[in-house]
Amino acid sequence: MPKIKTNRGAAKRFKRTGTGKLRRRRAYDNHILTKKSPKRKQRLAKGTLVSDADQPAMDRLIPYM
Repeated sequence: MPKIKTNRGAAKRFKRTGTGKLRRRRAYDNHILTKKSPKRKQRLAKGTLVSDADQPAMDRLIPYM
């Protein structure tokens, strides 16, 4: 059986935690920041975890991470 190729775009965007979950950045934090409140920008700057529903699909994209 051949090895599974890692999706390189996904590998650059996610990091694995110690418990095996995936960390990700939040969306909407790049541009047009003037109309967003400071509280909202502060929340968007912090990372979060990939949801449990998306975890199996991400494990297929990044099998060896």
